[in-house]
Amino acid sequence: MVNKIRVLYIDDEYNNLNSFKAALRKEFKVQTALDAEEGLRMAKESEYEVIIADQRMPDTTGVEFFEKLVKINPEPIRILLTGYSDIASVIDAINRGEVYRFIDKPWNLEQIKNAIINAAEIYSARKELKEKKRRLEKLHSEMNRFVYSLSHELRGPLMSISGISKLARMETKDQDIIEYFDMIDSATLKLDDFIYKMLDFYRSTKIDNIIVPIDFKEIFEQQLEDYSEKWRLDDVDVRVNINQGEEFYSDEAKIRVILNNLFSNAYKFQKDEGEKIIEINITVKNNEAEIIVKDNGIGIEEKHQKDVFDLFHRATQRNVGSGLGLYMVKESIEQMLGDIFLSSEQNVGTTVVVRLPSLSNS
Repeated sequence: MVNKIRVLYIDDEYNNLNSFKAALRKEFKVQTALDAEEGLRMAKESEYEVIIADQRMPDTTGVEFFEKLVKINPEPIRILLTGYSDIASVIDAINRGEVYRFIDKPWNLEQIKNAIINAAEIYSARKELKEKKRRLEKLHSEMNRFVYSLSHELRGPLMSISGISKLARMETKDQDIIEYFDMIDSATLKLDDFIYKMLDFYRSTKIDNIIVPIDFKEIFEQQLEDYSEKWRLDDVDVRVNINQGEEFYSDEAKIRVILNNLFSNAYKFQKDEGEKIIEINITVKNNEAEIIVKDNGIGIEEKHQKDVFDLFHRATQRNVGSGLGLYMVKESIEQMLGDIFLSSEQNVGTTVVVRLPSLSNS
């Protein structure tokens, strides 16, 4: 059995209410109200797909009624009945009452039937879309928590594997066995790096800004210690110049994501031969931080440069990246209302410029 469309009609004249209900009760589930106050009460207590109101009522107008209705129950589709042509009332109704349609009085039966059916279809479509949006947001939130939890929980067993491998290596001098342990360490390091990327991805794209005072020198020195433990920087000339003469407020976790990924790319995409240089220049002045990371590595082909910030895009054939790094950098920068610029020349090097405004700490 198909449920009838629920319609509420508000008019101050009994004859209009009775004739409306008599003409439409077979096709629709019609209820009526004699004044705006009663109509608002009914709309608050019950669900209607369509609400129809007369423009001329003694205590209020149809436009004023719909304006109040939108505040307490914006879901029903609204139709205004008017017995006179007044363009000002029409414009007023659109702006204030968000009216779907106007029908002249005396109304035509087929016209008002079609209007109610069309309005009910819009109501159903909006309701379905709202439910799908709610379910999608719930799924999105659950997936984010799952990815973060999974990434976090994987690190414990991974560190155990790495620790056991190192202990076992100390128990043997057989170079063939040591080579196997080297392969284990290489694989665990690569997986741990990817897990860190996933955690950074969550922090940079799913968590709102947490504004704190930023000390760029302290942050970068801490990260450089981590890089030195993680990579062999002995053959890389790392040049650092940090000039911060004023306070700067931003999200420290996202700042670390930016610096980490830009330095990581500058290191991983160095040339195999020749002098290796990475320059870090950070300047804070006039409530803005400019971060410049420059290298003399293999560079990026021009055809790839416009896509390097896309998710999972790799600009080279080197199997050293996840395709997440620059995407996370750009997402972090956009969330902090900044800009990023990249210039690169193949076999010459890459320069990335990031500009970030100081954010309020209030």
